[in-house]
Order: sequence, then C-alpha cells, then structure tokens
Amino acid sequence: MDIFYISDTQVTLNPTTLNRAIELIGDGENDTGDDTYRFMWIDITHDEVERDADAWRDQVEKLTGIRIFDLHLKDICNRSHPSNFDATQDYELVIFQKLALNGESGESNSTPQESHNAKKKMPAVLHRLQTQPVSFLLIGNALITVRANYSRTVETMRARLLNFKPKDNNNLSSKLPASPEDLMLRLLNAMVDQYLDLRQPLTNQLDRWQHALLDPRKPFNNWVALLDSRVELRKLEHLCEEQYDALQELRDHFIDTFDGSGNKQSRAKDLLLVRTNDVMEHINRVLNHTRRLEASLESSVQIHFAAVSHKTSEIMRILTVITALFMPLTLITGIFGMNFAKMPWINEDTGFKLVLGLMALTVILFLIAMRLQGYLEGRGQRNE
Repeated sequence: MDIFYISDTQVTLNPTTLNRAIELIGDGENDTGDDTYRFMWIDITHDEVERDADAWRDQVEKLTGIRIFDLHLKDICNRSHPSNFDATQDYELVIFQKLALNGESGESNSTPQESHNAKKKMPAVLHRLQTQPVSFLLIGNALITVRANYSRTVETMRARLLNFKPKDNNNLSSKLPASPEDLMLRLLNAMVDQYLDLRQPLTNQLDRWQHALLDPRKPFNNWVALLDSRVELRKLEHLCEEQYDALQELRDHFIDTFDGSGNKQSRAKDLLLVRTNDVMEHINRVLNHTRRLEASLESSVQIHFAAVSHKTSEIMRILTVITALFMPLTLITGIFGMNFAKMPWINEDTGFKLVLGLMALTVILFLIAMRLQGYLEGRGQRNE
C-alpha cells in the first residue's frame, strides 16, 4: 500500500510507517513544514486487500477515521463486480470495470490450448477485450484506489505525480489535482481514453469481416468466429452502458451534495462537473461506435445472405431455362419414339436429318423468344 500526499506544489510518497502517515494527515504539513497537503491518495492492489481485508480496513480507518462497510468490502474484493456507484453518509464508492489491454488482464483461467483455439477463431483485437475492476473510495480528504497488480493508467499517474515540478518560465507542466474527486476523474478519463484508441482497429477488423462475407470468389464458412465477435461487441456495449450509468449517478451525487457556497467552491463544483461530463461523453462515443459496428456487422450478414439468395436464384433461373429448352425436344423424341407402323419420315432416308433439323429449329426459336423476353440478358445487365 502506497500513500501519496498531494499539495498545491508537490507530491510526497511516504511508505514508511502508518503512525507517521496519521501524523502527516492530522497536522496537515509535509516533512519540511512549509506547505499544507490538500489530500492523500492511497493506492493498493486487490491481492494486498484480499490477503487480509480486515487488517487493511483497520488501516484505512486509522488514516481517515471512517470504517468501510462489510458489503462494500466484499464488493471491492469481487473482481467480477459490474461498474457501480454507491454513497453513504461518510464516503462514496465507485467500481469501474475497465478494459484490460496490452497484457493488463493478469492471470487467465483458460489453458494454453484453449487460448490458442480462441485466438484462431477470433480476431486479435476482439480477443483483447478483457476487463478488470478498479475501485475508488472517496473518504473525506482521501482517495483510495484498489486495482489489479498492474494498471497502466495508475502507473502512469503515479509517475506523473512523483515527477511533477511547479510551473516556471521553462516548465509548462499541468497543475496537480485539487481534490480526491479531481484525481479520480483524471484516472477515469485516462482509462476511457485508452480504449478510445480501439475504435480504428475494431473498424479495420470489422471491415475485414465484411470483405470476407461478401467475397464472391470463396464462400464464407468461419461462422463461429463471427458469432464470437458479435458476442464480444455486445459485451463491450454492456460494459459501456454500466460505466455510463455509474458515472451518471456520480454526477448526480456531485450536484446534490456539493456545497456551492462561495465563488471558489462554485468553481470547484463546475470543474468537477465538466470533468465528469467529459468522461461520460468519451464513454458515450465508445458506446455509439460499438453499436455502429454491431449494426454494420449485422448488415453485412444480411447482405451476405441476400447475395447467396441472389446467386441461388441465378442458378435456378439457368436451370429453368435449360429445363424449358429441353421440354419441346423431349416431346419430339417422345413422338418419334412411338411404336407405330406408319409415321411421317419413319421410312425415309432423310427422316433422321429432318427430325434433327426440326429439333434445331425448335431450339433456335425458343432461344429467340427467351432473348426477346430478356431472360438471357438479365445476368449481363446486373453485372454491368
């Protein structure tokens, strides 16, 4: 568990002792005594919490004076908990299911053979859509994050805070977070922005599906992978909906409970609402893009079946023409195949040639009639 003390001009990481941490927060001073800390950020992993959840809760109570409820502690330890927001009289809890990209997902329960088969069936981008929860606890002047063992967003924020330098003529670095809510929204915004970059790879992947579905040179038979892709897109849609609902409840909570007395407090509230709306807008963009991809994939499937149906109808049209062409020929051969003693041309030397000529004339007249009706030109006109 790492504790960051954040002031207006610097960030101090103090992993020494719990008693010293309590003294710093209680006094509101840093080691040098020349600056006042605004708030602290307690960062811890799920493994550390699950190792001894009660002991960790006792540490948090000593640092903040607030005890976490048993149900909320279970929710924090539940790694499959959906995105959710809940508030009590003493603190607020935000559980955010984020996408785990580029090896962030950690351990996997599937065997290597199952993973290999899944990768063969499913496009690489869609196979990466795995999630991991990040829990945020807003307790007074403290933000507590409970996350996986590795989180690129949190690691980046930690490095940025520790390397922060105040602004001067040569340094235009951004300001430090002004409150625990501000830091939480910055982390949430970075998490959402990470998989905004998935939009282009997902679009390219779905474009390849569409070309495969509509390729006339070879039939499409990878239906299992296509269905898996639709399932993954539906999971991403549900994930974004849950995230959006959780942040909407958080924004409503800010509006209902924030003390707006004074210009400074009112400005802080406005900034928090702007950041919250920005994160929600980013989630909404991913949600809309996912729905467009799903609709596009569905349209491609419908076009594929329409093309197959059109091809089948073309084959049936050709077979119908051939069948209709041979019907008069069958009639002629049937007539001259009757066992009568006297029939026209039956005893003549040129009878066979006359029958063949009659059959050829019948075929020519039939083809001319079909051409005049447009049955023989329909395929060429459609290809043009």
